[in-house]
Amino acid sequence: MEKDGSLLDDYVLALTQADRPRVCFLPTASGDADHYVVRFYRRFSSGCEASHVSLFRRDQGTGGVEDHLATHLLGQDLIYVGGGNVVSMLGAWRAHGLDAILRKAWRRGVVLCGPSAGSLCWFEQALSAFHGAPRPVRGLGLLPYSNCVHYDAEPERRAEYHRFVGDGMRDGFAVEDGVALHFRATNLLRVVSSRPDGSAYLVQAGGDGVVETPLRATHLTDAGALQPADPSTPLLSAGHPVAA
Repeated sequence: MEKDGSLLDDYVLALTQADRPRVCFLPTASGDADHYVVRFYRRFSSGCEASHVSLFRRDQGTGGVEDHLATHLLGQDLIYVGGGNVVSMLGAWRAHGLDAILRKAWRRGVVLCGPSAGSLCWFEQALSAFHGAPRPVRGLGLLPYSNCVHYDAEPERRAEYHRFVGDGMRDGFAVEDGVALHFRATNLLRVVSSRPDGSAYLVQAGGDGVVETPLRATHLTDAGALQPADPSTPLLSAGHPVAA
């Protein structure tokens, strides 16, 4: 749900391969902010079966969602996690059992995505700077790497991410705004960008310090960018000697 377009949203929707995908929004990281929920429905309701789950409101969502959270979420084609405070979000998920439900959804092949906190949450470790100085947090651990977002928009994150990786945080992936990492299981299949100059990086600890390696990104206006990536040729995999 970028301000200036919908290329990343379109890419993720294409992964569902559904004519009218079932898409559920989790706005937990924003405290279920009304404006964020409204923005979600404006973007997705015309072409999707859109719903949301709220953990901070008495009415937890649409269509009786509150009585069947697991059934509802496991029946989705796409679960979209909003940005905000990843620490608060993970705590709320664990209190309500959503962490276990999301792990089950991932194993069943439901497409999971999100910006900012909605990216950090899937990884084993992540760098959060929502309140105060950047610090490491533990995510759901679906992806056995670390993650850092807003790599270009908040320059202090780059130095702090390098410091934490050098001090023992898992090797992982950093992304600039407008750039997404596409994983299948734990394999990185593709890096896509809504900007022609967007970049992502593999950040690894080595004997001579931390090494940052640019990853090739496909600009989403390029011909064929929305075609499915070939899962037999991942860009990087969990078997990579240092990224795992």
